Amino acid sequence: MRLRSQNAFRASIQVACRLLRLRKGLFTFVVAGVLLTITQLQAQDKPPVYPRVAGYVGLLHPLLTYSQQEMSSNFNGYYVVGLPTGINLWKSDRVGFSVEFVPQIRVENGVSRMSNFLFHPGLLVNLGHGYTFAGRVAFETSGRYGFTPVLNKIVKRGRSSTLFVAVPLPVRFGLDRPASLTAGFQFGIGF
Repeated sequence: MRLRSQNAFRASIQVACRLLRLRKGLFTFVVAGVLLTITQLQAQDKPPVYPRVAGYVGLLHPLLTYSQQEMSSNFNGYYVVGLPTGINLWKSDRVGFSVEFVPQIRVENGVSRMSNFLFHPGLLVNLGHGYTFAGRVAFETSGRYGFTPVLNKIVKRGRSSTLFVAVPLPVRFGLDRPASLTAGFQFGIGF
């Protein structure tokens, strides 16, 4: 008889513990939901504070390069990819400054190597509706220099990050070669 009452007592304690865990989980869920809602409402009420710093990383694919001597395309005998990383300092909601660093990797005949490093500072202009224009100057370790106009579009905006696509049009001079114009495609994440 004593054993039965001890088992019943243990069973009732186990049931009580399960109910407390369920209630604790439900309580945690409700509190987290309320806090998330309050945070969202507060974030929507506050306008951005300037100056504001943002960063980004991405992938850059030069597609087509035209010069007086030739026209060449990526993926035709070789493959070049750039890995841009940058910091944007927005002075206001319309104007900012950006600095970008782009190591470039070239794969040709089964051999890959870092072929170039680009230092790419410039000015940013918010065009509205998710579009940004970046006017950049370019200094490459290959010995080339020039400028790059870039049109950028935010395609998805999250709470703490954005996904973007961009079309850079690098114009390069120097190294005793003719001037060149390249059309590229870039995509990445801003945070």
